Amino acid sequence: MTTDPTWDPTTDPMTDATTDATADAKADPTSDATAPAHPVVELIGVTKEYPGGVAALRGVDLTVTAGELLAIVGPSGSGKSTLLHIVGTLDRPTAGRVRIAGHDIAALRDRALSALRSRHVGFVFQSFHLVPGISARANVAEGLLYSGLPRAERLRRAAQALDRVGLGDRMDHRPHELSGGQKQRVAIARAVAGSPDLLLADEPTGALDTASGESVMELLRELNQDGATIAVITHDQEIAASLPRQVRIRDGEIVADLRDHAGVTS
Repeated sequence: MTTDPTWDPTTDPMTDATTDATADAKADPTSDATAPAHPVVELIGVTKEYPGGVAALRGVDLTVTAGELLAIVGPSGSGKSTLLHIVGTLDRPTAGRVRIAGHDIAALRDRALSALRSRHVGFVFQSFHLVPGISARANVAEGLLYSGLPRAERLRRAAQALDRVGLGDRMDHRPHELSGGQKQRVAIARAVAGSPDLLLADEPTGALDTASGESVMELLRELNQDGATIAVITHDQEIAASLPRQVRIRDGEIVADLRDHAGVTS
């Protein structure tokens, strides 16, 4: 499919039709539940070089299908952060092909790429990035600012997302009134409020104590069981080993791609 460089995913009738068709299929008990999942992420021969000839990624091939839960794991300097930026459409590759939610990012201008990111990708970071002085609900609604939705609808969806992550009783609390684990749950609610095709969680437990970190990982598993596609970017081998798929990266190359290795309970 060739993508129009002026495409705007917030108004694309094809996108809406696809969403409606997916919803209809879920509602139809006679639909084929064994149909193969579609790719959410497709990277083919992706290389990223920086000035001075430094190659952060070297010919990376990676496919992530809808409904997957995986870890992208590697030490500092391995290229995992660059891979996050490429998959999250925050940066473009030097060479290779990147398709996100079926759209070739090379065909998109910056404005259309930003619109695609807003609609199709959610981000969770180690440092939360919450706005101080406003409520948890307002923080989550901030993530929908570029959705084109009216304020009342943004707040309604924010409340739904907070309920989903177990913070329905903390909607009016400000960040300083929340624990670290609760702040990360607000950040996750903000990331999923727009129902993105892909959730990228960058070291989501890095700023948390062990108990809070385990709680956040359990929440991510629950969201995945509800259908979310989630990639956890981490240096933590224990977290990576607990997930159904583990993509190991070193020196800008994928050195292992292990599937169904974790004894994860559903």
